[in-house]
Amino acid sequence: MSEKEEAVFRSADMSLVQIYVPTEVSRDIIYKIGQLDIIQFRDLNSKVNEFQRSFVKEIRKLDNVERQFILFKKELNLKDIEIKQYPFEIESIPQQKVIDELIENSQLLENRVVQLRDSVESLYETQRNLKQFKYTIQAVDNFFQFDQKALIGEDSILESDGSRDLRSASSFISGVINRDKVFVLQQILWRTLRGNLYYHSEDVVDEVWDEKKQEFVAKNSFIIFSHGILIHERIRKICDSLDADLYDVDVSFESRKEQLSDVNMKLSDLSTVLSESENALSSELIAISKDLAKWWEIITREKAVYKTMNKCDYDGSRKTLIGEGWTPTDSINDLTTTIKGYDQSQSIPTIINVLDTNRTPPTYTRTNKFTVAFQSICDAYGVPKYKEINPGLPTIVTFPFMFAIMFGDMGHGFIVTLAALALVLNEKKLNNMKKDEIFDMAFTGRYVLLLMGVFSMYTGFLYNDIFSRSMTVFTSGWKWPENFKIGETIYAEQIGTYIFGLDPAWHGTENALLFSNSYKMKLSILMGYSHMTYSLFFSLFNYIYFKSPIDIIGNFIPGLLFMQGIFGYLSLCIVYKWTVNWFATGRQPPGLLNMLINMFLSPGNIAEPLYDGQSSIQVFLVIVALICVPWLLLVKPLYLKRQIDREAKHHAYSQLNGDADLIDEVPANTNEEEEEEGDHEEHNFGDIMIHQVIHTIEFCLNCVSHTASYLRLWALSLAHAQLSTVLWSMTIGNAFGPTGFVGSIMVVFLFAMWFTLSICILVVMEGTSAMLHSLRLHWVESMSKYFEGGGVLYEPFTFKGLLDNVF
Repeated sequence: MSEKEEAVFRSADMSLVQIYVPTEVSRDIIYKIGQLDIIQFRDLNSKVNEFQRSFVKEIRKLDNVERQFILFKKELNLKDIEIKQYPFEIESIPQQKVIDELIENSQLLENRVVQLRDSVESLYETQRNLKQFKYTIQAVDNFFQFDQKALIGEDSILESDGSRDLRSASSFISGVINRDKVFVLQQILWRTLRGNLYYHSEDVVDEVWDEKKQEFVAKNSFIIFSHGILIHERIRKICDSLDADLYDVDVSFESRKEQLSDVNMKLSDLSTVLSESENALSSELIAISKDLAKWWEIITREKAVYKTMNKCDYDGSRKTLIGEGWTPTDSINDLTTTIKGYDQSQSIPTIINVLDTNRTPPTYTRTNKFTVAFQSICDAYGVPKYKEINPGLPTIVTFPFMFAIMFGDMGHGFIVTLAALALVLNEKKLNNMKKDEIFDMAFTGRYVLLLMGVFSMYTGFLYNDIFSRSMTVFTSGWKWPENFKIGETIYAEQIGTYIFGLDPAWHGTENALLFSNSYKMKLSILMGYSHMTYSLFFSLFNYIYFKSPIDIIGNFIPGLLFMQGIFGYLSLCIVYKWTVNWFATGRQPPGLLNMLINMFLSPGNIAEPLYDGQSSIQVFLVIVALICVPWLLLVKPLYLKRQIDREAKHHAYSQLNGDADLIDEVPANTNEEEEEEGDHEEHNFGDIMIHQVIHTIEFCLNCVSHTASYLRLWALSLAHAQLSTVLWSMTIGNAFGPTGFVGSIMVVFLFAMWFTLSICILVVMEGTSAMLHSLRLHWVESMSKYFEGGGVLYEPFTFKGLLDNVF
């Protein structure tokens, strides 16, 4: 294997290769390429209908096998039989004979499974009817035992000659209906027959399996007495419309006894047959479950091979399959070596050509298990243009660090770190497990979570926060007076500087919130300035790489001067203000926000000076910023207008002299390849000017809005710290007062309450919020400074992950 370039800062170099494969070995060669995972094939038959391509018959056969496998999987799920997914490797290319045997066996298995399934379903349906018939006989028998007097009484709707045989008095309709439709049946019958009926119903003790609903349903048996054949037909139609099952039960007690005995005998025999059929079906499905995953993998690979071959083209004699695709330049040797090694046994070799093309290749960024999640975060916003600087590399550090600024707490960061470490240390075991969508998302981003937790512990140490409590790790830089009166306001004396982070002496003071607010707000501005500045410099590297000096002169330089003249100056003032001992000077420190506003509203007027010569410097910076606006607006459009005019003049001169070669500077190779690329839209000066006006307005306004947007780092950090403090004081903070048995119970209960709420609210909810805000700062504030996007993601032909959506 040749050494591969890293392809992280910029995408890998890509080449367009053309492969000539003899038809008799085309399937095997494409299969080997799929195992290499290094070529993204182009569709050379894009204008050909899918049903008119060369390998439609083979794909249809494989589609039918996949349908059969889906049927097997459905039956296995119904029987709760697990599909064996032990790891297996398909290194050799399956012979066509093996595929044909698998197709034939799948058809035989389908016939066998469908036959057994239909037989079992038919037996269940027969059992259901027999059970319902049994319940109906029992209901009729109960009715005639207890309600016969009511039927032949004076107030009965049935007329009798005094005989106990009800067959001569009237016939009846009996059956079984769903319990939730009993009342509906009563109402319809009562209104349809105007009360000329007798209706009796009773609950069926056992629930009956409903094949349509695939669940057990509560049933009721019913008996309906009424006069007339036409009325009986009407009642039957009403019962059928409500999905009731009707059964003919004899009026005679002896006949009912015979019917019941016959039904019980049939049920007994049917139960035996049904048990044997169920066992046969289960045995068949268990045997299928052992090899279904492997069969499915083989068929899915075979189908992917033929789909790829459908993208290729035949030569005129159909002896050679011609394919084209993009591959990393440093992988061409691997491709050649693999195919040449397979070609040693073939009489006709496979030919690989590297084509010269003006097409834009797909973007391929090499990732590993550590960087793939960070790259996915950036690709969700847009795929970088080919050879453009990849935002995924700096995101590895900046994304978790900005999250940590908003989530700074050593305790909460430690919890996130432990959760991430559990995923990282057990990644091999968890990778083979079936995961739901949310857990799979967390597992994929386990290294993102790990860095988020570690950086949160770092910023928590910087803020001196651990579950809203402070730690005295080093000697404090403040000393409290030893003698003071109760109720008197006391002031600490500064005796030094705390070595690292926030001095614990600030915790509990009256102005602690005011100090931490000012501290974190200024840090947010500095962080935003740094983040946007290096992002802006990425655009410079892109302009240099793509050899666009006009973008450097017309966009980068004025943009950099505008941004540094305002917000770079503000950041420098913040740092300078921190270095001055204002208490020693006896002056009140000036407000930087008012200074920045007055810098534009009243240039040269300094109400509260920060340093000597401030007025002249601020006037100079305002002038530079004002010059940068027309610079941004006009330089690039005027340069491009000059280029357009020069080309138009040259074009007219060429036509005047009849020089056909100079009419177009397009390469002579204007074939169907360029037609597939689409017509390139030509922009006139008006379009260029409008685009530049939008860019200028957007850049100038975004410098302000994006800098202010980084204040979310301060706001969420403050919210997290205050919410953590409130949660502590309202839960476990109340447990340390009482003593004895009550105190012990309170400590246990309130600790459990505090820990649960900390996990749910502070870690999960606040962590998700901070992560989304960090994501926004990267997508909008940072990537808008240099990211162009519009690239096409490199998706090579591969056998990896073909069954991820199946199992």
